[in-house]
Amino acid sequence: MEAVARSIEEALRPKRLRRRSPLNFRPWMPGEVWSDVMAPRPMGGRVRAVRRITMAVLWTLVAIPIQAVLMRLPGRAKISFARTYHAVLCRLIGLRVQVIGTPSPSPSTLYVSNHSSWLDILVLGSVLEAAFVSKAEVGQWPVVGTVARLGRTVFVSRKRNHTGREAEEIQQRLAAGDSIILFPEGTSNDGTRVLPFRSSFLGVAADARQVQPVSLVYDRLGGLPACRRDRPLFAWYGDMDIATHFWRIARRSGARATVLLHEPADPAGFPDRKALTAAASGVVAEGAALLRQNRPVVPLPLRPR
Repeated sequence: MEAVARSIEEALRPKRLRRRSPLNFRPWMPGEVWSDVMAPRPMGGRVRAVRRITMAVLWTLVAIPIQAVLMRLPGRAKISFARTYHAVLCRLIGLRVQVIGTPSPSPSTLYVSNHSSWLDILVLGSVLEAAFVSKAEVGQWPVVGTVARLGRTVFVSRKRNHTGREAEEIQQRLAAGDSIILFPEGTSNDGTRVLPFRSSFLGVAADARQVQPVSLVYDRLGGLPACRRDRPLFAWYGDMDIATHFWRIARRSGARATVLLHEPADPAGFPDRKALTAAASGVVAEGAALLRQNRPVVPLPLRPR
């Protein structure tokens, strides 16, 4: 059999298809309601969201009377149960929490953390046995305000004539051995950076035995590393309403938050409040940047800069 010499163009030319019409794949279930398995699903996860929200509401309704009773009893049961409530709530809404480092064993610890969402309350509340400092408006919200008050939250207002009284309440909490969680940025943001800390927020640091910086980043979505595009999904800022944001979060799967607990330090080791603020802000920002880049992290020391 003799080989037939062909040009390169002719050899690379594909053979003629036997079918006169191209293949046309259609869904095996007829009707537009079923759609195509590969088509976009903008409303996907609705069943998951309804289930998670329902379970979260039921758990909250069960926890409120339990915490109300524990608030009237002596001991630390009310503090431990508040942590259990937040931990269970994180699991119910599908948010896994990873902790790197250890909380300060000392009482009267002031935890300072970055802030990007109302989810920070659930995450940090599941890790730390401490009370939050929140703006006074939160105490007026339905259900959320009740949960915050039962969690022994310290509410602060923006009125100058109330500042001294509120600072005195935080000082009394620290003097009694309670730990406090503070967001020195003063507001939430889109989760892509850490805003500079305000030194006025750390005015009560002198009454704490230890100050521990905390970096909090939402670093997984759908089981994969979260990128810059995904971070606004977790962030809650501007004029966002909490109900819509909760619905959007509850629809997604594979979400994770990582809490990096840095090394605590004695506030007396800093020359003044501004030096402590600058050092804590730098440590929190550096840790958060490493977490956003999905790099290995270790707790950073808190030292004067």
